[in-house]
Amino acid sequence: MVSRQAILRVARPTDNLGQITRMYSEGLGFDIIGSFCDHQGFDGVLVGHAHHHYHLEFTHHHGSSVGRAPTEDNLLVFYIPDNQQWLTQCEQMLQAGFIAVPSFNPYWDECGKTFEDIDGYRVVLALRDWTA
Repeated sequence: MVSRQAILRVARPTDNLGQITRMYSEGLGFDIIGSFCDHQGFDGVLVGHAHHHYHLEFTHHHGSSVGRAPTEDNLLVFYIPDNQQWLTQCEQMLQAGFIAVPSFNPYWDECGKTFEDIDGYRVVLALRDWTA
């Protein structure tokens, strides 16, 4: 089993590195925790929180185009049990440029709201606790 102390990095390519960085930083309140330029042909930005065990990495390979998300069911899901915090977070997502969309899986519309970024990837803000 992977240790609880391990850090999870979710990495994905984008054709819109600057705009994606801004959207996720403003929409989810993430900080830029690292970046690199022209590392073997790649530029990248890492966003997250210094004290959380996860962060996101967005990369762009010079001379490549990755297009949009392959399906409407590519999701990051955040469980937010507090109603006021959830409402505030939803508003921040819209102000950051995410678009509220119906979820591909109707379950997420029952317990939260789905937002799509400029690349077609989606973030669900679930208004509930997560329990195993």
